[in-house]
This record gives sequence, C-alpha cells and structure tokens, in this order.
Amino acid sequence: MSKLFTGAGVALITPFKNDYSIDYDALGQIIENQVAGGMDYLVALGTTGEPPTLSDKEKNDVVRFIIEKSAGRLPVVVGMGGNSTQAVVHNIKSFNLEGASGLLIVTPYYNKPSQEGLYRHFKAVAEESPLPVILYNVPSRTGTNMEAETVIRLAEGSEKIVAVKEASGIMSQLTTIKKYTPEDFTLISGDDVLALPIVSIGGKGIISVIANALPGKLSSLIHNAINKDFEGALKLHLEMIDLFKLIFREGNPGGIKALLHSQGIIENVLRLPLYKVGDETYRLISEALKRMG
Repeated sequence: MSKLFTGAGVALITPFKNDYSIDYDALGQIIENQVAGGMDYLVALGTTGEPPTLSDKEKNDVVRFIIEKSAGRLPVVVGMGGNSTQAVVHNIKSFNLEGASGLLIVTPYYNKPSQEGLYRHFKAVAEESPLPVILYNVPSRTGTNMEAETVIRLAEGSEKIVAVKEASGIMSQLTTIKKYTPEDFTLISGDDVLALPIVSIGGKGIISVIANALPGKLSSLIHNAINKDFEGALKLHLEMIDLFKLIFREGNPGGIKALLHSQGIIENVLRLPLYKVGDETYRLISEALKRMG
C-alpha cells in the first residue's frame, strides 16, 4: 500500500476569491497542472490547505471536488488531525472518504502529549481508519516532536500505518527512522528544501508545497533522485532553492499563494488569522520566478 505514497505528492492549497469564498475554478486548474506535471498523488486538507479556517461542510466539499476532478488519475490523501483522539476517530468515521486512498494524520497539537501518548493516539486512530495512515510530524507547528523510536513502534505495530511525513528537519532522527522501520514503510519529506537529502538516505519522496506552482520541476527533481540521478536532481534543487526559502519567509501558505498569484493562477487571498505576504517578499518571489524563466 505504501507504494501509493512514493514519489512526488503535493499539499494542495485552498484558493479563495476576493470575497473569501473557495475558488473551485482555480483549484481545478491547479489539479490539472499536477496531472500534466507528472505528480504522483494529491493531498487535500494538509497544512497548506488552511483547514483550520474551513467549515466542516467546506472541508467535505473540497475533498469531494478534488477526488472528482482527479477522476482516478492521481490518488488522493485526506489530511486530518486534532488534539483529541476521540474527536479524530469520530471525524474519520463521519467524513465522506469515498474515493480517497489514504489519511495524513498530524501529531496532536497544543496539549503536547508524551511519546507514549503519541503512540497510543496513532494506534487508536489507525485501528479505526478504513484507509492506510501516513503519520505527520511537524513540531514547528504542533509543539511536539514525534521521536524516531515512537515512529518505529507504530510502523512495526500496525499494518495500517504505512508512512511518515517528516518535517522535523532532524537528520539523525530521519536516518534512524529509515534504518529501523520495516522495508515497506515509507519515509516522506515534509519540506521541499530537504527532499533531496531525505531521498539520498532512502526516503521515497515528498509531500510538497512548491509543487502547487511548479509541479513539473518538483516531480522531475524527486523522480531523478529516486532513480539515483543525483546530478540531475541537484541541478533542479539548486534552480529552485531561492524559491524554496522565499515561499516560507513569512509562513505557509502565504508564500506559495504569492507565487501562484504571480503566475496568474489565483487571487492572493488567505483567511484570517493567516494573511498575504508583504510587498517586499512578494517582489522577491516574483523576481526569483522570473530568473527561472
């Protein structure tokens, strides 16, 4: 099952119109660009999709739209999570997951569980999930780092848990996960800038932010790296390195939305408390895009 989640995945944005309603035309164009750009799968309602600002109905509508628009051409993973295990399980059971291929479950945030609490949380969620589960570790957002030993316990203890999206940036932790998890467990980069290093130690791809705007380049980078063409992958990595950094200069998804706006694909609109990047960052992003041709 984890082979579904190898290669280049994209954490889709949720584009908004100037009246803050969801811009499904723009979302549809982004999905078509992913298919044409050689991406391997789509992720709905990840961090980049601004799910905390969406109503429950909007979340369901966005997922249904992405699945129907993809029309089986790319697998769709649905992002979920929360700081109450019982609530996460309830949401999984009540959400319309027809046509989805997996769940991306972020570590609980704010209440900062122990490693044992994290283990028991994900074990309980996996037992109730009808789909394969990708763990998502992003301590910069959640306040809690899921350590390598916890990931290894989960990978060994549940057939439902098939991968981890790692965004801790701790290379020793990533290497330990790769060394001690089962052969068919997939290590996925959660950061564009770390995708190449992670694939070089045996990771199998990325769930990318920049792919919303540059799917062809990002997918080529990842596919080259997986196929051991590190010279070709490095060339693309260096070509995009300025944008990798700039789109996170004022946080995500403000940067990627600025990049997509500079391409003429979306309106530069986020829902509060998120807000668009400043003029200086926007200018730098636009200039970096122009340098790429």
